[in-house]
Amino acid sequence: MKTRYKILLLLVAILIIASSALSQQVGSTSMQFLKVMPCARATALGDAYSVWASGAEAVYWNPAGVALTQNSQFSTTYTKWIFDAQLAALSYAMSLGNFGAMGLQLQYVDYGKFDEATNSSPSIKELPYPGLTGNTFQPYSYLVGLTYAKSLTEKFAMGITFKYAYENLANGSNMTYFDPSGHPYKTDVGTYLFDFGMRYNTGFRTIQVAAAVQNFGPDFAYAVEKEHAPMLFRIGMAADLIGPNSLFYSEENNRLSMAFDLFQPNDDDQQLHMGLEYEYAQTVAFRIGYKYNYDNEGLTFGGGLHYTISGVKLMLDYSYGALGTYLLTNAHRISLGVEL
Repeated sequence: MKTRYKILLLLVAILIIASSALSQQVGSTSMQFLKVMPCARATALGDAYSVWASGAEAVYWNPAGVALTQNSQFSTTYTKWIFDAQLAALSYAMSLGNFGAMGLQLQYVDYGKFDEATNSSPSIKELPYPGLTGNTFQPYSYLVGLTYAKSLTEKFAMGITFKYAYENLANGSNMTYFDPSGHPYKTDVGTYLFDFGMRYNTGFRTIQVAAAVQNFGPDFAYAVEKEHAPMLFRIGMAADLIGPNSLFYSEENNRLSMAFDLFQPNDDDQQLHMGLEYEYAQTVAFRIGYKYNYDNEGLTFGGGLHYTISGVKLMLDYSYGALGTYLLTNAHRISLGVEL
């Protein structure tokens, strides 16, 4: 009973921390790349992944899931995002035995190349549009993070991530923009952020719950006004509908599972993520999800293959995400994982 009270108190603490998100306004944050999540399995499930995130992939979603790492695990994801934007993510997790587990992550975003334009210079006749200078610039962002997690009981685990996020809107860390008055404005910024997470196995069948707060940190400024990172709060529940020890039908080789996440960013309305996964013989998986209350995102789907060779488990996953008619594109992710 004491353990249950501790878990309840921790969940309340996470809710209190996340409640500050409700005071922000829509579109009030910067570093939006922090909301574009890696992992093809997770995104195929409509981002309903706070419970199922484990091992190397958990560093992006819920640091408590790193505690489930058995040996060592490596994961990498490539994301083809809107227009020319591309995202690459690498993560690693390893067990520390009785001391818990640790994880590392690296994310990099290439936004593509842009033509430079200004309203303070005359148009160049050789160029097709007014205001173009003939120069180009290439924004980019990156994030590095370190995670520590530990299972406090057989059913309860918690974790914390410390990370550094950097975003550059021009060509280099020393690049500045000069307005007509000659005042310089920085176009890059870096900040330190924290993630907190917990997960709990209820012990009833396969029902599990989890919660995480991401990107908790100080304000920062590109120029004069203060900016906020997009702080994200997730609370979720997941269970097997069909499979060993499932809710409805026990089956050895077939598993059908469902997950729900309640998602609250500090710069938008409350949203709901839902995912459904079917897996045969722990080898082939098919997934579908939906993201509710989004302006552009909605349907997601994908699949995966898991194969073990000489004790090394290989994981290949793909996901597709619809981004609506106005963005003129869709999101594609490919993830490759190795477990030793």
